[in-house]
Amino acid sequence: MKKYLLLILLILPTSLSSQTQYEVVGKKHWITDANFERKIKSKSIVVVEFWAKFNDINCFKDWNKLEGVTYHRVDIVKAPKAKKKYNVKMAPTLIIFVDGVKAKVFKAGLDLVLKGSLKEIQESINRLRK
Repeated sequence: MKKYLLLILLILPTSLSSQTQYEVVGKKHWITDANFERKIKSKSIVVVEFWAKFNDINCFKDWNKLEGVTYHRVDIVKAPKAKKKYNVKMAPTLIIFVDGVKAKVFKAGLDLVLKGSLKEIQESINRLRK
């Protein structure tokens, strides 16, 4: 019985959400291997979140609170080349690009939780802007 209760508790949070991540973040923010390099080679600061469906609960939920950046999210399944090129081992991983060059990385630990708060990430962005 305990096993069934645990299974229900694990499944329940994902079944209660009526919106998919594509709707929450918006299609314009999603990128793949096909457009990855073009999207990061902006003349501004770009933040890319490497996301995995299996760990959606730990996605970077404050993405829309970042200031002065362009934000993109990439499903690691749909961007294996980018995942390999930027040595992404855990999801979520946030990479901050400046003029198309990787400048700072925030990644999840073994607990699959992103190491870095909104404040820490924004402070890194602000320092990179100078």
